[in-house]
Amino acid sequence: MTDQKKIASYLDATMLKPTATREDIKKLCTEAIQYGYAAVCINPFHVQYAAKLLAGSKIGIATVAGFPLGANTVKIKMLEAREAIANGATEIDMVMNIGALKERQIDYITKEIRLVKHNIGDKILKVIIETGLLTPEEKRLATLAVKEAGADMIKTSTGFAGGATIEDVLLIKETAPGLKIKASGGIRDFNTAQEFIALGVERIGTSSARAIVEQAQP
Repeated sequence: MTDQKKIASYLDATMLKPTATREDIKKLCTEAIQYGYAAVCINPFHVQYAAKLLAGSKIGIATVAGFPLGANTVKIKMLEAREAIANGATEIDMVMNIGALKERQIDYITKEIRLVKHNIGDKILKVIIETGLLTPEEKRLATLAVKEAGADMIKTSTGFAGGATIEDVLLIKETAPGLKIKASGGIRDFNTAQEFIALGVERIGTSSARAIVEQAQP
């Protein structure tokens, strides 16, 4: 496997900007097929269109729930997730309720994650804990809640409140060994992506996927 193919297989190529058009989504999906990304990560409005473009490929279609603040009710997050899956999404990136975490409402957070996971069945659930807004203790509590609730993956950041750091990935790995990690936010070049992959992350969320792949050896 070439370096380009290897690095591409870790990437969730992300386009969550509010100005994204169908033409932007078409370009992203074409690029995903060309390079072999793990998934595209897009807003819910574009899921049906992306599903048509990626039909027959192995590219995952990730979309968001409770994004970007995490402060919606559980029912709304469940509805967002169910509709996204019905429209062709294969992965849900849900933002944890950060305020509830800070109030130590761990039972609420755990229940929220469990309910969303139950509503999407065997599809992948990634829970965004927004590390840039948390203390080290809160990061540990969030990590344990994600693991306890049975989510498939923990994700560091939305990208709107800071990004992934090596220190946070190490903290997550120490707190919950074996929990899959998506490092997201601020990863814009091949060398940085490689640093996170070397730590054992499962996915890299980035809006610079093409640049990262093209910096790798063909």
